[in-house]
Amino acid sequence: MYSQTEHCIDFKMALTRLACFLVLLSTHYFFTVLAVILRTTDKAPWANEFDSIELSCLVESISTKNPRIEWKKIKNGEPSYVYFEKKISGDLENRARIREPATLVITNTTRSDTAQYRCEVTATNDQKSFDEILIQLVVRVKPVTPKCSLPKSVPVGKSAELGCVEDEGFPKSQYQWFHNNEEIPDDPKTSPKFFNSSYVLNSETGTLKFSVVRKEDAGQYYCRAKNDAGYSECSAQIMEVYDINIAGIVLGVLVVVVVLLCITVGICCAYKRGYFASQKQTGNNYKAPAKGDGVDYVRTEDEGDFRHKSSFVI
Repeated sequence: MYSQTEHCIDFKMALTRLACFLVLLSTHYFFTVLAVILRTTDKAPWANEFDSIELSCLVESISTKNPRIEWKKIKNGEPSYVYFEKKISGDLENRARIREPATLVITNTTRSDTAQYRCEVTATNDQKSFDEILIQLVVRVKPVTPKCSLPKSVPVGKSAELGCVEDEGFPKSQYQWFHNNEEIPDDPKTSPKFFNSSYVLNSETGTLKFSVVRKEDAGQYYCRAKNDAGYSECSAQIMEVYDINIAGIVLGVLVVVVVLLCITVGICCAYKRGYFASQKQTGNNYKAPAKGDGVDYVRTEDEGDFRHKSSFVI
C-alpha cells in the first residue's frame, strides 16, 4: 500500500503534467491566432482563352481586421502589380476583380495571362504578420485553321511531301493527317489499309513524307491541328497519282533528235551553196589593175591622153 506521502507526490506530478499541457495548448493557440496563414484550392489552374478563372487565396487564420492584400503577376522573371491598394491595375484592370477576402477572379482570360501569380497578405497585428501563395496559371488557346500544302499530281514511284503548320495554339499543336476521311496512323504497319504504304508521319512538325508513291495513295487529304483547348482543320485537297508514259517520252525524244538533225543538215547545205558568204563582188567594189613594173604614165598639158615618161628597161 502507498503511503500518504507517495499519494501526494503522484498528485503533484499529475498536476504538473496537466499544467504543462495547458501551457503548450495555450501557446499553440496563441501563435495560431496571432499568425496569418494562407492556402489555395489549386496551385496550377488552367482555363481556355476567353473563359473565366479563379485564383483562390484563402485566409485560414488571422487576427488583424484590415490586412493588406496584394496580387502580383510574374512573367519572364519580372513582377508587376495586379492588385494594389484595393485597385486592379495593369492589363487586368477591366477584366478582373477581388472576391473577399483575397481570391482573384479573371473574367475574360487571354493568352497573355499565362504566368505566375502571387497572393501576399500582410497582417500587422499578428505575431506572424506575412504569408504568400504562388499560383501558376496556364491559359490554353485553341489552334487556328492550319496551312496545308500538298502536290496536285505525283507520278507513281516518285516521292512526295505534304505539309501542315499552325502557330497560334497553346500548348503547341499536334498534327493528324486524313486520307479519304480516314486517319493516317503514325506507323503504317499498324493498319491493314496502310500496311504497304511507305510514308513517315511527324505529328510534331505536321509533315507527311512518301518515299515511293503508289496508285492507292491518290485521293483526298486534309490535316488537323489539335491541343488541349480544341482542334482546327484545313480544307480537303486532292492529290492525283499517274503512271509515267515511257512510250510517249521515247517518242518525244526521237522527235527532238530528228528536228535537230534536220536543222543541222539545212545549215550545212546553206554553207555549201554560199548563202552564208561573207562578201560579194559588185560593180562598186571594182578596183583598177595595178600599174606595170617600170612604166610611169604622165599627163600632158595639151593632150588629154597619157604618154610614156620613160622607156622600158631591158
